Amino acid sequence: MSSCAVQIKGKATSFDIAHLTGVSQSTVSRALRGSPLVSEETRQRIKAAADQLNYKVDKNASNLRSQHSGTLALLLFEDPTADDSHINPFFLSMLGSITRACALRGFDLLISFQQLSYDWHADYADTKKADGIILLGYGDYLAYLDKLQKLAAQGTRSVRWGAVLPDQPDVSIGCDNFQGGHAVAAHLLERGCRRIAFLGDASSHYPEFFGRYRGYAAALEEGGVQADSALQVDAAESTEQAGYTALEQLLERRVPFDAVFAASDLIAIGAMRALADHDIKVPEQVAVAGFDDIPMARFLNPPLTTVLQDTKLAGETLVDNLLRLIRNEPVETRLLPVKLVVRRSSQFCPASVQR
Repeated sequence: MSSCAVQIKGKATSFDIAHLTGVSQSTVSRALRGSPLVSEETRQRIKAAADQLNYKVDKNASNLRSQHSGTLALLLFEDPTADDSHINPFFLSMLGSITRACALRGFDLLISFQQLSYDWHADYADTKKADGIILLGYGDYLAYLDKLQKLAAQGTRSVRWGAVLPDQPDVSIGCDNFQGGHAVAAHLLERGCRRIAFLGDASSHYPEFFGRYRGYAAALEEGGVQADSALQVDAAESTEQAGYTALEQLLERRVPFDAVFAASDLIAIGAMRALADHDIKVPEQVAVAGFDDIPMARFLNPPLTTVLQDTKLAGETLVDNLLRLIRNEPVETRLLPVKLVVRRSSQFCPASVQR
């Protein structure tokens, strides 16, 4: 920083400090309130500039910023979709539930997509537009974990819809993915299926899908059926295209299968389209089941067997837990129950298909 005197007309502001130090105004704001997101070297440089400009923190403005806004924020992860919404259909019903829950509790709801720049978590907190944040969706959890840790470090009140994991840095509300996966596989075994394929990522990068896979594997073991790694095909994205591609890969492996458990309804829909393109009938030749019970599932031909997640309860629980955090009340991570919904896509006991 130059030792030359800087002339400021009127009262110095944080923008003047930002201009002098070459950092953003939000970085200045974080540094002056002691945020751990600013390095010590940058903090000292900003403090020196503030002293040089005789900058004084406006306590009245600071107090205003600390007051509750009466608004909650909902940040949606952008999903690849066939239309321009970029919202997973499963989250649409939960969005309605969250909106109603906020209205009933006297709060406004600010909805936006998560900005995937490095500092979205810090920049959003600096705006003070809302008292707390609800997070829906996050893609690769291990890549997203750093942002969750920084949210927690800066004291942002937030709750997330997602898997319940050991040592997670935040509060999450999620469904019982293991039980849902177990229920699907047990149902298919009861129908006489023995070669049940799983379409979906089975790793800690996508913990919801991994929970469903673990439930599926446990049911197979209990049923005396050995899991075959050749019947698991990765499909990380919850899209029809991912399901279509995964089913094509399964067919290319030339291993027999008599059922498909897709980690989401969208993946199941894509898989059913691929089966139709290969003249494989559902459920006469291959039984199919999904997960989520999106509205489209019941209108497919045949209607899709799936796992129902209670989005009404989920929305209410997310809002109520966030409000408890805002009031500094104790909050616990929670698993919500699921329900198997049996429809015609799994109603036959097919013979194994090998292409």
